[in-house]
Amino acid sequence: MGVKLKDIIEPEKIGFKDLEGRAVSIDAFNTLYQFLSTIRQRDGRPLTDENGNVTSHLSGILYRNSSMIEKDIKPIYVFDGKSSELKSDTQQKRREVREEAEQIYKEALAEGDTEKARKFAMRSSKLSPEIIESSKKLLTLMGIPYVEAKGEGEAQAAYLVANGDAYAVASQDYDCLLFGAKRVVRNLAVNSNLGNLEYYELNRVLKELKISRQQLIDMGILIGTDFSEGLKGVGAKTALKLAHKGQLEEKIAELQKQSTHDLDEVRQLFLNHNVNTDYKIKWEKPKQDELIEFLCFEHGFSQERVSKAADKLKNLNSSQGSLDAWF
Repeated sequence: MGVKLKDIIEPEKIGFKDLEGRAVSIDAFNTLYQFLSTIRQRDGRPLTDENGNVTSHLSGILYRNSSMIEKDIKPIYVFDGKSSELKSDTQQKRREVREEAEQIYKEALAEGDTEKARKFAMRSSKLSPEIIESSKKLLTLMGIPYVEAKGEGEAQAAYLVANGDAYAVASQDYDCLLFGAKRVVRNLAVNSNLGNLEYYELNRVLKELKISRQQLIDMGILIGTDFSEGLKGVGAKTALKLAHKGQLEEKIAELQKQSTHDLDEVRQLFLNHNVNTDYKIKWEKPKQDELIEFLCFEHGFSQERVSKAADKLKNLNSSQGSLDAWF
């Protein structure tokens, strides 16, 4: 998923303590896919209510965010808008991968191979309109704000950081850096008390790699992004060497000859993405009674567990103050 930069950029290790009192803009689709992939039964089946509705994402949203808020980290979710036509090839390939994985999952389930079933079930996860809407409803009941992007959620999340509405973007994808996110946190789901959070500061990354953001974007195009296939044989390390030798433009021109996309459009998508500037961010007091009604009576959650999670949301009741003070 996204551009592969892992081989050339080193994260700083941080913990939840480093994010106290700060807001993070969370790539909603990226996070929901994590929940749908990992929160499953032993044989790979997703969590469901008595009516067969998937509830894995609801469980993830409730428990992860209540834990974050208890630690005084304020989440803002960002939902994708309309995808660029440049992404259509990638989306089609992902659909094919999911369909194949779902078929193998069903076969493994029928054969009683639970280990194989779970492995391929995780790869078959997909977002439905119902999952997206129920996620938004739960966030609202929890008092957590969300923003609707015009295009890519990662670009919108990066804009929130640039606009001073959030401290960092929380996403597993490195594309956020190409979209200009000043700060990115990966592995927010992991218990960071063990030191597993990864933190990237864009200016530090560019300085250590000795490149500009424009060069980082061109490197991404050569490596391959969600919006265009890369140049065969070019990984992150090779792309960095090309940048240092001043050969990125030459290789981009070579790639353009075999590409079905206008690569300058891909560049502009990262540099000048169309974002939603008309949004409001406000953390509200959680609606505990409605939260219990929605999760417990409609979707079969344990009332005791939901009440405990709801108690952790009390940090949202405190005065928000100025976001500037968090930085």
